[in-house]
Amino acid sequence: MTTADTRALPDTAANALVPSASAGVELRGVVKEYGSTRVLHGVDLDVAPGEFVSLLGPSGCGKTTALRVIAGLEQASGGEVRIGGSDVSAVPTNKRDIGMVFQSYSLFPHLRALENTAFGLRRRGVGTAEARRRAGDALDLVGLGHLADRYAHQMSGGQQQRVALARALVTEPRVLLLDEPLSALDAKVRVQLRDEIRRIQQRLGTTTVFVTHDQEEALAVSDRVAVMGAGRILQVGSPEELYTRPATAEVAAFVGSSSLVPGVVVGDTVEVWGRRLPLLATAEAGPCEVFVRPENVRLVGAGEEGRDAVVEQTTFLGSIRRSLLATSEGSRVHVQHGADLGLAVGDRVRVRLDDVAVLTRPVAD
Repeated sequence: MTTADTRALPDTAANALVPSASAGVELRGVVKEYGSTRVLHGVDLDVAPGEFVSLLGPSGCGKTTALRVIAGLEQASGGEVRIGGSDVSAVPTNKRDIGMVFQSYSLFPHLRALENTAFGLRRRGVGTAEARRRAGDALDLVGLGHLADRYAHQMSGGQQQRVALARALVTEPRVLLLDEPLSALDAKVRVQLRDEIRRIQQRLGTTTVFVTHDQEEALAVSDRVAVMGAGRILQVGSPEELYTRPATAEVAAFVGSSSLVPGVVVGDTVEVWGRRLPLLATAEAGPCEVFVRPENVRLVGAGEEGRDAVVEQTTFLGSIRRSLLATSEGSRVHVQHGADLGLAVGDRVRVRLDDVAVLTRPVAD
């Protein structure tokens, strides 16, 4: 990573760009079909003006298709797309007042950074001097004003994606759409640029829809997250809500890390490891599997309430360790603990569960 990749954004840079009034985005029963294949199944979503919402889900769940329908790059087979309260379902992309950033940087190789950034303004008829001024302001906003004269091949991947972001913001769009813009970057640049995108969005107040399959990314930057699966939205909520109160087993399995341990649903509780824990959602009585977060598993002393277990694996993660344990009943569960606790493979320990509400799913046939 180059020094330019780590350059901090100027605190006053956002003063140079003032977006037009941010607009809300609404999807109403949006369906998308390709021939006989239905990719989106009646998607409903509301994004408030100035809000940052991520569409999160595994590959093939329909999140990019939903974004392309918002952008007008794909025509919905049914339903309605509204921006700023107006139905734009039949409005072409260049009339929707949006900015887009894609996974590929899509910079013109024969244009310098400033010219790439100004391209959209020139297409809109903005004069050369004004376009250059505004493009320079946008590059300053993303911390690349000093690289205005460089071509794409003279910049790192992170720098090229910043130019793409500046190009999307320079027209002061009402809505910013980001389609996995960080997936081609290395881990350290990815984290830095994700945080910068969030800071810029908060400074400008631009309504933003962000597509990603990376749960950590979505939880880190979003006001709310819409978790998608098989062309449907499974749950929409704040990062905290999705992590601590997943509405379905699919959401619990995808958002965060969980282990599955056997239990028995009894009324509005589940019996697991000799304890009765409250349920996050109503479940059918009888045997089940219980979703357990690593941070809700505790190492306890011999003779205390819990289950005996053997350490099968332990991983150092910096400030913490995460160890995989095999319990006496045959379950495998992850436990999160201090890095200074040096467990080794084969060590015998005892664990218990915190008294927290949990989600269950029926035992697979």
